Amino acid sequence: MLFKNTTASYGVISILLHWIMAILVIGLFLSGQYMVELDYYDSWYQLAPWWHKNIGFSVFVLLLIRYVWRLTNVIPEFLINHRGINQWQVLIAKIVHNLFYLLLLIICISGYFISTAKGAGIDIFAWFELPSFIMLTETQADLVAKTHAIAAQLLIFLVALHSLAALKHHFINKDTTLIRMLKINQSKEKQQ
Repeated sequence: MLFKNTTASYGVISILLHWIMAILVIGLFLSGQYMVELDYYDSWYQLAPWWHKNIGFSVFVLLLIRYVWRLTNVIPEFLINHRGINQWQVLIAKIVHNLFYLLLLIICISGYFISTAKGAGIDIFAWFELPSFIMLTETQADLVAKTHAIAAQLLIFLVALHSLAALKHHFINKDTTLIRMLKINQSKEKQQ
């Protein structure tokens, strides 16, 4: 089992980081949509934000790990000129991947500022408190909340686009783009 990436495939670490983060990010988006509809008397009014903040912090930690892993690991080559894939598609894929990192960072930072806007820290899984570094005015907090919501919506749009592109690769181009993120390669042989 390969833990590190090769030029032909992703290793187990990259695959696990990808799918764990995908599940958490989609779950956070759905819980965020659900939370804004809750009223004060709903039993989830206090509990949902606690989970949202804690899982959001987990995504931030995973984002940092994933970024360092990406910088210290080889990235599998794009399958250029393989069944209809060309340079402009590779460029779009690179832009979308970079936007994933940027939007996740914006969402995590804005989420932190929303949660600490009144000067209170964030209780992280009852292990420690992430302190507040700055208090925000109501206007600033509203702007940060809007930034958080817009960035989350853009991220989910890109996730949907990314998913459709993966399915296109699998069913139309019939290449291994999707398989490389689903299957842990046992050898370092180049995939076709």
